[in-house]
Amino acid sequence: LFPESISTEQQSLVLVKRLLAISMSCITYMRGLFPESSYGTRYLDDLCLKILREDKSCLGSLQIVKWIQGCFDALEKQYVNLGFYALSSNPTVTEMYQFKFKYKKKVPQMDISSNHREFVAGLCSKDVKQASRLLLRTLYLLMQDLGPLPNDITLSMKLLYYNDVTPKDYQPPGFKEDGSPGDLLFAGDPVNLRVGSVSTDFHLMKVKVTTEKKRVRKADSNLIQNNGPTEISHQGLDCEEEEEEESTKVNLLNLAFSQEEVVGPEKKRKVSEPEKLTLNSRK
Repeated sequence: LFPESISTEQQSLVLVKRLLAISMSCITYMRGLFPESSYGTRYLDDLCLKILREDKSCLGSLQIVKWIQGCFDALEKQYVNLGFYALSSNPTVTEMYQFKFKYKKKVPQMDISSNHREFVAGLCSKDVKQASRLLLRTLYLLMQDLGPLPNDITLSMKLLYYNDVTPKDYQPPGFKEDGSPGDLLFAGDPVNLRVGSVSTDFHLMKVKVTTEKKRVRKADSNLIQNNGPTEISHQGLDCEEEEEEESTKVNLLNLAFSQEEVVGPEKKRKVSEPEKLTLNSRK
């Protein structure tokens, strides 16, 4: 499911892409958006994972697969800074899933567990895989604690980019310039739930869920951040990054390698989106 070794940039990219695809699949499956035929089954230790596949009998799942492939293109080019996936019941957002990406410059690191003070090539593949498993397990558990969705749901996805490297006319396959740059409105008080983060020598990926507080049945208190505003601007989705970095030590993951310093150009508030997907009838 994941690369045996995660010592090169290409292996790290494969890991991040698979984490994104599995996470998106988890969300759509656990929220009951598509029929069973739209998923294949894979196992990660004792965790049964349902992975979206190209099901020609379900146009909705086909569209989500294309969204994920568009994200892959932006990840490969190291353009995308933030991707968010919203489930809305007009005119308000019901749930929002944020995927934050950073790209690192690889630097030697001290092996503090060794008796010899030697520099090692970077993060241990075993620890990276452990963090990946924990992130997915936490996401699955969180999905089980969310209240049921309204009958009529609209799916939307938006990508925000890094300023210095992204061409002004760039759009991933299947995406277009954002045509609705307004704020994201929640009906009640939203709460942010930290799912986790995975860090390699080359990438950092963080996952966070935002939903109305009353819809969370029993989330671990370590996952919950302070309440946010009922309206969230696209331009302010990741403005709490510095605060988030400081408080990661008390995150559920509590893993030292999620504190790795990352280097990235200034963020660009360029936003793009695919066509929205409306689901009037779900399984």
